[in-house]
Amino acid sequence: MTENETPDAETHGAAHGRTSYKRAVVLAVPAFVAIGAMGIAMAQGAMAATFAVSGTNFKVSSGELTSDALASYVEVDRSVDGKGHAVSLLSLKQAKLTDICQSTGVKTPIGRVVFRLQAGGDAGKVTADSLVIDAEDLAGDAKFGDVQIGRDASTLDAVPGTQGKPGSFGLQVKGVDVSGVKSHAWSAMGGNFKLNGLKINVGLGGKECF
Repeated sequence: MTENETPDAETHGAAHGRTSYKRAVVLAVPAFVAIGAMGIAMAQGAMAATFAVSGTNFKVSSGELTSDALASYVEVDRSVDGKGHAVSLLSLKQAKLTDICQSTGVKTPIGRVVFRLQAGGDAGKVTADSLVIDAEDLAGDAKFGDVQIGRDASTLDAVPGTQGKPGSFGLQVKGVDVSGVKSHAWSAMGGNFKLNGLKINVGLGGKECF
């Protein structure tokens, strides 16, 4: 300990470290935790992310996802530094998932921490109205009903409120069933989200969804 250091200063430093860690964990919680606040806006129709996304995307997986309709077009999410992230806006009218896992890794003063959210499974399906995922990619085995690919995004009508800019590429599907869902996303929003059996874990060396 130097002449200018005191036990109080050390205690303050430790407290500051804990505060920074807690703050980092709070910042790690992605859009799923803010869903309730977005419910009213989502009930009025789908939208691109209306908030600045974090600098890290997150992973989402599900055993099976079904919906009566899906509409999609290309959008850009932006982080606080102004950087743009190209995404496919996936809007699902009424979504049902057998289970859901969402995870993201975050750098903190004590190392890389993984935030992991799980729901569904034996506790019952996860459901949401007007679920919108701004996805970087999406993988799975899909079954579609009526499909329209290449439709002008401004004329999409399968999911109310989901339209892009005139002249831009869009697609829509009536009747969606995707199994083995895996996606990297920048944001997600939904109304009337029901997360049966919700579990949230935050920890060093945590396991991500995939």
